[in-house]
Amino acid sequence: MSILPTLGDVLVEQGWVTPEGLKDGLAAQAENGERLGQILVQQKKITEGELLEALALQLDLEVMESIDDKELRFDLVEKLPIQYLKKHLIFPFQSEHGTLRMAVNDPLDLEVLDDLRILYSVDEIKPVLVPAREIVSAINRTYGQANDTAEQIIQDMDQGEESHHLFTELEEGGDLLDETSEAPIIKLVNHVFSQAVKSQASDIHIEPYQQHLQVRFRLDGVLHNVLSPPRRLHAAIVSRIKVMARLDIAEKRLPQDGRMEVKIGERLVDVRVSCLPTAFGERVVLRLLEKSGKLLSLEEIGLTSAALAETKRLLQLSHGIILVTGPTGSGKTTTLYAALSYINSPDKNILTIEDPIEYQLDGIGQMQVNPKINLNFASGLRSMVRQDPDVILVGEIRDRETADIAIHAALTGHLVFSTLHTNDAASAVTRLTDMEIEPFLVSSAVQAIVAQRLVRLLCPHCKEPYEPEEAQWSELGLTKDVAGPIFRANGCEKCLETGYRGRTGIYEFLRMTESIKGLVLQTSDSNQINRAARAEGMLSLRQDGIQKVIEGKTTISEVLRVTQV
Repeated sequence: MSILPTLGDVLVEQGWVTPEGLKDGLAAQAENGERLGQILVQQKKITEGELLEALALQLDLEVMESIDDKELRFDLVEKLPIQYLKKHLIFPFQSEHGTLRMAVNDPLDLEVLDDLRILYSVDEIKPVLVPAREIVSAINRTYGQANDTAEQIIQDMDQGEESHHLFTELEEGGDLLDETSEAPIIKLVNHVFSQAVKSQASDIHIEPYQQHLQVRFRLDGVLHNVLSPPRRLHAAIVSRIKVMARLDIAEKRLPQDGRMEVKIGERLVDVRVSCLPTAFGERVVLRLLEKSGKLLSLEEIGLTSAALAETKRLLQLSHGIILVTGPTGSGKTTTLYAALSYINSPDKNILTIEDPIEYQLDGIGQMQVNPKINLNFASGLRSMVRQDPDVILVGEIRDRETADIAIHAALTGHLVFSTLHTNDAASAVTRLTDMEIEPFLVSSAVQAIVAQRLVRLLCPHCKEPYEPEEAQWSELGLTKDVAGPIFRANGCEKCLETGYRGRTGIYEFLRMTESIKGLVLQTSDSNQINRAARAEGMLSLRQDGIQKVIEGKTTISEVLRVTQV
C-alpha cells in the first residue's frame, strides 16, 4: 500500500510554494487548526486553482474548471436544500451505474460525502474538484431553472394553513433563491420575480379586476399573460411588494413610487415599483433593470453600415447637439450609452444628467435628477457646464429652459446628446420651435436627429419561410421579386412560444445638411423637412425595417406594428 504524498510536498515539488512559505503555512495551521491549503490561499502564497491541481495530484482526482449548462440536473440537486449545497460547496451533476459524480471544493470532507452516498443510495461518490465560484454558479443556475410553477405554489397555499408571517422582510441583500421562509405569499412573489428575470422581462404588471387578478410580463416590448392567481391573494401580494420596496402598506388610496434591489442567483436586479389605486384595488407595475446587463456597442444596436459610419463621424465632432427621438421604451438610452462608450477615453471629460441612471459607466460622471431638492435637468445642466465638460448627456429635453441651456452648451464648444419624445426625426425640429427655440439656433446647433424604434427579432430555432399576401406586399411598397425568403414567427420552447427572441433597432437618420439647415430657417413644418431629407437619401423607419425583413431578422407584421407612414 503506497503512502500518499502530503499536500505540502506536492506544492513544493510543483514549484507553487517555497519551502519557507510552506513553513509559514504549517506554523499558522498549528495555531488555528485550519486546512493547510486554505491557509496558503488566504496568505496568497498559492491560488485556488493551484490548490485544486495539487489536491488532484495528491488524491488522483479529476479537476473541472467549470460546470456546463447541460450538466445541470435539478432532479439530483432538489434532494438537498440550497443552503446545504452552498455551505459545503458541493454539487451533484451525474449519476450512472451506481456512481454519483459530485463537484466538490474540499475532497477531504469525507463525512459529508459518506452522508450523501447513503442519501442518494449509490455505491460510490466520485468527487470532481471544481472552483468554489463555479459550484455556487451551478447551484444558482440550477435553482433558477427549477420547474416549480406558480400554480403549484398556489395549490400548496390552498392545502396548507395560511402563514402568519406573510410579510417577513428579506434579509438585506439576500438571494431570493436562498429564501427559506415557508410563507406562501413570499414564495409566490419570489417565484414571479425569478421567472421574470429568467424570461428577461422588462416589466411585471399586477392588475386587479372585479373577478380575477392578472400577472403579465413585458417581453421584448409586448405584454404577455403569465399567471392568474386567485383574486383573494391580491392584497397580500401587493403588501409583500410594498414591504420589499419600503412603501407604506397602510396607504391604499394614493399612488406610491419606490424601489428595491433583488438578488436572484448571480443576477442583481434594480426594481422600480409604482402602485396606482384603481376601482378594484391597487395596480402595481415593476420595472426591472438588471445591473449586470451587458452594454451594447454601436455595432450591436442595429445600425446599417452607412448609418454606423455616419454615426462614428458625428461622434468625432467637438461641438453640436445629436438628438435621439422615439416613444418611451424605444431604446433611446441604449443608443446614447453605446455612443458614449464609443467615445469614452481618458482625454475626455464626459458628464451625464439622467432620470434615472440606468447603467453605471466607468470613467463617466453621472448625476441623477432629484425633484425633491429641485435638482432637475435644467438646474443640473446649468451646473454641469461649469465642470469643464467635453461631452454632455442630457437624459431628456422636456422644457424650454433645458433646451435653451443645451443649445447654448452646444454652441460654446460642447458635444451634447439628448432625447426627445417625437414620432419621427423631422418632428424634433417642430418640437424645439414649439419650445420657443429660435430656428437659427436649431439650425446652428443640431448636427443630426436619429429617430428609432425597437422590433423583435425572429427566434432562430423556429422561424419559418412563407409567402406574404398581396396586401402585405403593397402596404410595404414591395414587389414579390425581393431577394431571399420572407420569414414569419412560429413559436417554440426556447422563445416561450412567442416566435421572437431579443430586439434590434430600426433607425431614421436625419443629417442636418446645408439644404436642411436652410429649410429649417424658413419653416418648422416637419412634412416639408421630411420630404427634403428623403430626397437627399434618408431612409424612413419603415424602409429600414423592410431591410431587416428582407435580411430574415424580423417579420412584416412586426415592422408594421412599430412604424407608421
